[in-house]
Amino acid sequence: MCLQEKVMITIDLITGFLGSGKTTFLKEYAQYLMKKGLRIGILENDFGAINVDMLLLHELLGDQCGLEMIAGGCDKESHARRFKTKLIAMGMSGYDRVLVEPSGIYDVDEFFDVLREEPLEEWYEIGNVIAIVDAKLEPRLSKEADYLLASEVSHAGCVLLSHMDEAEEADVQETIDHLKRALEEIQCKRDLTGVILKKSTMQLNREDFLKLSSCGYAQASYQKMDLPDDLGFDTLFFMEEKITKEQLQTAAARILQDESCGRVFRIKGFLKDEKGAWTELNAINGEITMRPIEVGQEVLIVIGEGLCEAKIRSYLESE
Repeated sequence: MCLQEKVMITIDLITGFLGSGKTTFLKEYAQYLMKKGLRIGILENDFGAINVDMLLLHELLGDQCGLEMIAGGCDKESHARRFKTKLIAMGMSGYDRVLVEPSGIYDVDEFFDVLREEPLEEWYEIGNVIAIVDAKLEPRLSKEADYLLASEVSHAGCVLLSHMDEAEEADVQETIDHLKRALEEIQCKRDLTGVILKKSTMQLNREDFLKLSSCGYAQASYQKMDLPDDLGFDTLFFMEEKITKEQLQTAAARILQDESCGRVFRIKGFLKDEKGAWTELNAINGEITMRPIEVGQEVLIVIGEGLCEAKIRSYLESE
């Protein structure tokens, strides 16, 4: 692409909170866009030093899709600078659309603020903000977590309630009520009528993706919160644990259930067996899934509040 032509690149933000399934959605959304003939770039915009989700997107790599990542943990100002630098580089790569997938703990204001800066404001046009929210949302969130959740939803052109196939009607209604309460807490008057789509990612059809790809975004006002860099969340990394799939599944279940481990929101990662085959683990809301995957990294990541590393490690080693 010749920059002199000033062809605007559409950029979408895909947010999702702590295991909502945004990476699964992103894969399906990217495939939909590529089938339409678009060349896309995906930017994993993560505060973490290890990005497991990047590995889950590896199979999308090809002539029509590029993957980029902001590597390593850093403070918010440094992160914003790296975000801008990466978008400048991607703006010279000939993409028709860029999809940004931030970490599950992300202040959406950074996205809008960076895109208002030169030269990005002349290269990119904001297309859509899509918020993925688990239909069985964790009901006990900290004030900071509720703020982040509300800020994501307040800007969204569409709120997709994921994991609908695993949720009861009461779960869905409680999640919607939770979203409304969180918006009220930050004094946001955003009306979610007509914004929420109640479908699991794998249930989405072509018409749904057409709607999502043109849902736009909202410029809602709300009371800002001064967030610390760590936001009160803990992330623990366990590298190269020597454990079988069966042992890991048992350990994950015990970690999720044992309150002395802390408030564990999610466990995710990969395991390689003696034959070199990879398995992906994802555990959230007491539900554990394991599936084969082509490529991985020997790491387990535990996300939560007030985590006790020693207690969690004891379960991994005792198995």
